[in-house]
Formats: sequence, C-alpha cells, structure tokens
Amino acid sequence: MMISATAVLALIAGCATTGMSTQDKRDMLVAAGFKTITPKTAAQQQKLQKLKVGQVAQIQKNGKTYYVVADPPRNVVYVGGPYEYQTYQQARAIKQVQQENLEASAEMYQDAVMNWDAWGGWGAWSPTDVR
Repeated sequence: MMISATAVLALIAGCATTGMSTQDKRDMLVAAGFKTITPKTAAQQQKLQKLKVGQVAQIQKNGKTYYVVADPPRNVVYVGGPYEYQTYQQARAIKQVQQENLEASAEMYQDAVMNWDAWGGWGAWSPTDVR
C-alpha cells in the first residue's frame, strides 16, 4: 500500500507543479471571448513572428485597446478587447488557486501517508501543548 500511495502522491504533486499547459491557455483565451485570427498577408505573418509566443501584447488601433496573444505553431493570433482580457485574467487567477489547492491537498495526503502515529510517543511535546 505504501508504494502505491507514494506513486499517487508523486503523480498529484507532478500535475500540480507543471503549471498551465499551452492548450489550457488557448482554451482560456477562447473561453474568455478572444477571437482567433489567421494571418492572410505576408505583412501579417511578419507581425505574428515578431510577437512573443504566449505573451499578451496590448495594442491601440483606431482609438481602441486590443490584447493580442501570438500562437505561431498554430499560425494564429488571439485578439480580444478589455472585457475579454479581464475575463481571461480572472480565469488565470482561478486556475492558479486551483493549482495551489491541489498542491496543498498533495502535502496533506503525504502527511497522512507517513502514518505519524506509528512513530511512537512524542515525548514531552505534543501538538496540543500551548506554551
């Protein structure tokens, strides 16, 4: 039982620390309302290649603010306005809290697997002592 419990713990901890995948980011952008645009001209393709992959760039066009995220491997750009960007930021924050909760659960599970009661007495100190 100890080996399988340790394997499960390692899997949980590994999943919790890997962060957001590229697919997760794409899904969140689309869910937030970002539009997917495929470059059609050479000039658009050059602009896509100049953008940092996965980073949000804020641009101004015709007096409006847009947020652009480049995805050269898929040959697309995700474009949204302030509302879509705010929705995306909220989704990222929720995802981060979920990952932190998963990590905390993994740590608690690890403590349970250690079976601290089997270690015998704790001597003069016990967790209920208040000094």
